[in-house]
Amino acid sequence: MARRKQASFITIRDLKRIFKLGDTLVRAVDGLDIDVAEGEFLCLMGPSGSGKTTLLNMIGGLDRPDEGVITVNGQTITELDENALAVYRRQQVGFVFQSFNLIATMNALDNVKFPMIFAGVSEVERDERARDLLGQVGLGHRMHHKPTELSGGEQQRVSLARSMINRPKILLGDEPTGNLDTRTGTEIMEIIQRLNQQGHTIVIVTHDPRVSTYATRTVHMLDGQIVADNAAPL
Repeated sequence: MARRKQASFITIRDLKRIFKLGDTLVRAVDGLDIDVAEGEFLCLMGPSGSGKTTLLNMIGGLDRPDEGVITVNGQTITELDENALAVYRRQQVGFVFQSFNLIATMNALDNVKFPMIFAGVSEVERDERARDLLGQVGLGHRMHHKPTELSGGEQQRVSLARSMINRPKILLGDEPTGNLDTRTGTEIMEIIQRLNQQGHTIVIVTHDPRVSTYATRTVHMLDGQIVADNAAPL
């Protein structure tokens, strides 16, 4: 059955990001075009150096392109100044990284609550939201433990809860199962899949083909360009 045409939620046109390494120019992203529909689960795959993490970072407003346009939910983020980009990241995007990036001196509850401080959310609501999200990822009984007292899988669950605390529309993941064993990685991907089923747009970078089985669409990158785009049938 033909895939239904959906309006673009993320629109990327002629995107280029070039790095200089000594006398060599590395075209990390080289004239890339892609559209991502709202509620899509996109998996970016490709060898190291293919440009997938660079692309992810530009969608998330962590890096700027040298050329091209990125529009997210009607907002052209490539035109934003640094302050406006910070607001975009806080309001629109949740990040999950391979290394968890939790604050070692804070327990799970405080780690999850932390991003809301900058959003001006009251202490009572911060506490309520964080407890609810930790419950959703199965850590309601571990919320007062610090990262060093949690397993890798538990730390990534905390990271996932933290990424969703400001109720973003987009979840970006860079190898979110990279530091986890197979069973734990499966549990994390099942949580991410549930978030997608709740309506969140997901973009994940991975080397693991098992991760792509959770996606509705898999894009393969090489030398900064898309070389294959495989959408799951509806």
